[in-house]
Parts: sequence; structure tokens; C-alpha cells
Amino acid sequence: MNPTLLLIIAAVLVIFYIISLYNWFQTALTRITAAIQDIGNQLKRQSSLIPNLEKSAKAYLKHEKGIYDAIVSARKAVEKAEGSKDLAKIEAASDAVSNLVPKLQILVESNPEMKGVEVITKFMDELRDTADKLMYARRVVIDLSADFNAKVVTVPSNFVAMIFGFKKQKGLATPMEGSHLSVSEGEMNDPKIDM
Repeated sequence: MNPTLLLIIAAVLVIFYIISLYNWFQTALTRITAAIQDIGNQLKRQSSLIPNLEKSAKAYLKHEKGIYDAIVSARKAVEKAEGSKDLAKIEAASDAVSNLVPKLQILVESNPEMKGVEVITKFMDELRDTADKLMYARRVVIDLSADFNAKVVTVPSNFVAMIFGFKKQKGLATPMEGSHLSVSEGEMNDPKIDM
């Protein structure tokens, strides 16, 4: 075979290789940018959704707690009145129970089963789902940046990166020194949610 033809074929292959690596770098940068935007999207979702869910769950639990508090108060009033043998106290407790029964009947008819556990379960599921989506979005940025950076520093793709000025991506910017590299005693405790 003609050496000139071999040289032309080799040059064409090198050019195609350089073009494909250039396109890979550009595509990777675009995907890193999109992944970073997805983190922002998930943070926005979290900041608008979680407080609203918390308010709803608290309001529902407060409503349910009010029902239980009224029942407990009425029961205690009846027990206290019976123990006192005072007819006025017994009548007052009886009136309190009589006034409570229609309210309870309406509540039970419109809400035959209390749903506090279901509301909290849904709230917890949404918290978990939101945290998972945010963690996944961060993981995508980390993985894409790691792939990009590996190409920037390994032979022969590092030559193409150098020629076109591609620089290492920082991924998720995390300091390489500091307290985040160790686990404090407080971080070992389970987080508390105030309902």
C-alpha cells in the first residue's frame, strides 16, 4: 500500500478522533451545566413544597388532637364528678359530655377514621422523595464532573483538552479541609422534626 495513502488515512483518523473528543468535552460540559441546574430545581422544589406540607400536617394533627383533647377532658370531668358525689359537678360533667356528643358525631360521620398516621406517613414519604431527588441530582454532577476530569488528565484526551482549553470541573465545590471531613458528636444524633 502507498505510504502517502497510509499517512492520509492516519491523519484523517486522528482528525476524527480529535473532533470526537472535542464533541465529547462539549457534550459533557453541557450535561454538567444541566445537572447543576437540576440541583437548583430540586432545591426550589424543596423550599416551596416542604414548608407547605409541614403546615398542612401540623394543621391536620392539631385538628385531630383537638378531638382527642375534648374526649379526654370530658372523660376526666365525668370521673372527677362521680368521685365527688356532688350533684352539681355530675350535672356539669353530663352537660359537657352531652354538648360534646353532637360535635363528635359530626366529626366521626365526616371522618370515620382518624388519618393522622396517614398524613404523617405521606409527609415523611415526601421528605424522603425530595431528599432522594436532591441527592440524585448532586450525584449526577459528581459523576459527570469525575468523567470529564478523568478525560482532562489522561492520555491522549488530555492533549485535546489542552489544545482547546478544557479545564477540570469542580463538580460540587467542597473544601478539602475542615470540619465537614469529620463527623461531630451532634451529627451522630438523629435529626428532630417538630410536629
